[in-house]
Amino acid sequence: MDNLKELFNRHGLRCTTQRVEIYTALAACRCHPTAEELHELVRPEVPGLSLATVYNTLESLVRCGMCRKIPNSRGGVRFDADNRDHVHLALEDGRVLDVPDRVGRLVSESLPENLPAIIEREMGVRVGSISVEIVVHEDNGQRTHRSQSQD
Repeated sequence: MDNLKELFNRHGLRCTTQRVEIYTALAACRCHPTAEELHELVRPEVPGLSLATVYNTLESLVRCGMCRKIPNSRGGVRFDADNRDHVHLALEDGRVLDVPDRVGRLVSESLPENLPAIIEREMGVRVGSISVEIVVHEDNGQRTHRSQSQD
């Protein structure tokens, strides 16, 4: 608990029981849950926890850098407490999985080192980060893993 208090303090966020439970569940979850899924996970530990509180807490965690949003092609948002650079695999059912680090490094190392500068120059924007998402399409039971998107 002391480590969590220190973590929240470092990020300038008040350490409340609800925030601790939500963050702990998110950090322990490898499935990149939606707010609704996280609400279902945490509600038994925090009776009376509202979905609005989960949404507000997640927004606070995102703003202070303790987690990130992962938008998906279905218009939904999932959350990830792992802020390391890593590659995601997006499944057709909306789930998001982490690509194994070894494979993710292959993807990352194949990107040009000056890619942010190229994007900035070509598009007139400031690049904060680049994330890679590999989208899985299922076609008659055959899986293909080809398309990539970069933020």
